[in-house]
Amino acid sequence: MKRYKNARDVLPESLIQEIQKYVRGEHLYIPQTERKGWGEKSGTRDEMERRNKEIYQKYMDGISMAELADMYHLSEERIRGIVYEMHAN
Repeated sequence: MKRYKNARDVLPESLIQEIQKYVRGEHLYIPQTERKGWGEKSGTRDEMERRNKEIYQKYMDGISMAELADMYHLSEERIRGIVYEMHAN
């Protein structure tokens, strides 16, 4: 659970007065300026993209979807989706 900060501890008085014109005594959430997408911070997105390119290349080299599913521990439906997605790009 995130802890709340008192506005007086982090914001200039002039800004507090301006905010009070719109919100008085209520909790106000101020989001980050830019939120990272899923997997960007941990590198998972890049890792999956590399894996999907590898799957597509192996498929193009003649490895069947069933074999790829076994190799990557994915369902054939997921392999099919990856192949079609990579082919479209």
